[in-house]
Amino acid sequence: MKLIKWLATAATLTAFGLSTAMAADKAKQDEVLKSTSAALAAFYAKDPGLKAKVEKAPGYAVFSTFGISFIVGGAGGKGIVHDNATKKNTFMDLAQASAGLQLGASETRYLFVFKDKANMQQFIDSGWDATGNVSAGAGAGTKAASASVGTFSGGDFYRLTKQGLEAGVTASGIKVWKDKDLN
Repeated sequence: MKLIKWLATAATLTAFGLSTAMAADKAKQDEVLKSTSAALAAFYAKDPGLKAKVEKAPGYAVFSTFGISFIVGGAGGKGIVHDNATKKNTFMDLAQASAGLQLGASETRYLFVFKDKANMQQFIDSGWDATGNVSAGAGAGTKAASASVGTFSGGDFYRLTKQGLEAGVTASGIKVWKDKDLN
């Protein structure tokens, strides 16, 4: 009889622990979705034509990051890859490292618009690694807001600096990978 009570208690505690962990993961997912939705809205405000491009694409990835730098710098953030066909979100992490003559703190948003489903799936499965990027800039507060567009092998890539202080010339690298905790 004690064994049955012990097993019932253990099962209850396990179920409670799992439901608490699932609630915490759901709250983190909701926070990432809110942040990425705000980032996407900022891209659309900067370039209204971008919305049609994103909607016609097989999918897109959007990230919000915050970083600081003094000679060496780093930034990190979370985001999603959204499959437009299935409406499924895959939660991802992004990290950036830089070195050079630099000083700053800023919030940056990234948007990747995929040219096909295969490139989107490769981005999810293998991540993305951009090394050797060189940039220069200066500004403070809302005056630091800047945007850039480029291409990567899987489609188009956009960067929008929301706010902060940036000054310097840097060489940097970006790495993106699947968030094992939120998927």
